Amino acid sequence: MGVFFAVNAPEKACIDWLIEKGFVYFYSSLEIFAGIAAKYIDSTGPKPLPMKILVVEDEVKTAKFLKKGLNEAGFVVDVAKDGLEGLHLAREVEFDLVILDVMLPSLDGWQVLAQLRESDRRSLIMLLTARDSIRERVQGLELGADDYLVKPFAFSELLARVRSLLRRGPVRVQESIRMADLEIDLLRQRATRAGQRLDLTSKEFLLLTLLARRAGEVLSRTLIAEAVWDMNFDSDTNVVDVNVRRLRAKVDEPFPLKLIHTIRGAGYVMECD
Repeated sequence: MGVFFAVNAPEKACIDWLIEKGFVYFYSSLEIFAGIAAKYIDSTGPKPLPMKILVVEDEVKTAKFLKKGLNEAGFVVDVAKDGLEGLHLAREVEFDLVILDVMLPSLDGWQVLAQLRESDRRSLIMLLTARDSIRERVQGLELGADDYLVKPFAFSELLARVRSLLRRGPVRVQESIRMADLEIDLLRQRATRAGQRLDLTSKEFLLLTLLARRAGEVLSRTLIAEAVWDMNFDSDTNVVDVNVRRLRAKVDEPFPLKLIHTIRGAGYVMECD
């Protein structure tokens, strides 16, 4: 049984000419034929499509720098210059990864992130920000970001993080936390107890989410102050105690089951007991 490959006319003519010369050239013709066939198989076989990345960045130089570097690394890159344009593109096009600056005109990165997760877009999202604060990192991860990089950064680090994220693939974002009759909607930043909406400030929501995520674990005042207020805890200040008291007034006092408990000398814990 013969095996046939599609070759162009000049290459076929070359093979025919070699075969016509006789058996002495047979092995050479096979080698040439195999080389031509391999070239065609390699060039016409299916290849994976390059991954698509959206860069949402209002600083022109930074955007050009990222686009050039990522293009050279083999990615297809689109650029949006503000939050509204970035949100529109991310909703209309399936991107593998969105690199999202936090400080953007028209719509900031937090709002873009929240709306993308609310609309069920599962593109991976990496946040870029000039501020390296625990509070912002916690906020970004709570809203559903997959990674967080602080400016200024080395492109080699960004590229390594991009490749690591894309190898890992989309991760399902935790959308809510439930404990007893308390439900925290992480995407919409809302909380309810027994179906009743709780009127929480942004800090109270962060505090409640921190306690709920680490339910059963005693959290010190120092840890809470660093995570929610991005501040070193001062034993002379009662900011944590005051805010926990206010949170309890909304989350616990109207309901028979108490969830937030004080551990004397240690801190606070959220649990059903």
